[in-house]
Amino acid sequence: MDLTVVAYVVYLVISVALTVWVARTLSRNGRIFLADVLHGNEKLAEAVNHLLVVGFYLVNFGFVALYLSQDEAVLDARSLFEALSVKLGVVLLVLGVMHLGNVYVLNKIRRRGVMEREQVPPVGPQGWTASPKVGPWAPPAPQG
Repeated sequence: MDLTVVAYVVYLVISVALTVWVARTLSRNGRIFLADVLHGNEKLAEAVNHLLVVGFYLVNFGFVALYLSQDEAVLDARSLFEALSVKLGVVLLVLGVMHLGNVYVLNKIRRRGVMEREQVPPVGPQGWTASPKVGPWAPPAPQG
């Protein structure tokens, strides 16, 4: 068997395994985070989590497939390891960037939700009270 084909097989196996592991980790730990972002709506959090995982798989598997080709033939064990290290290193960097992008976006959504919750007063207004001060901004005193 040609060593270039061996490099392809090893690259695909490791890349797919890493992508699945990162996606499962993000899904498991992101579910709790999404529930907080979405104010405890568990069904919506689960749906958004699933959509994020599907998108993560599509982007990463698409990149792995596009990055599969090897310009130079792999002739010996040294070139096999060099080719694999470059390809897997780039895949790991892409997975890391995707992970950080997901965390960044979710954190922005969470911060916006926290800001919205802080803007709502804990108790609604009960009415107005008259100001005891007298001045041009105060209502005129009753006459009579």
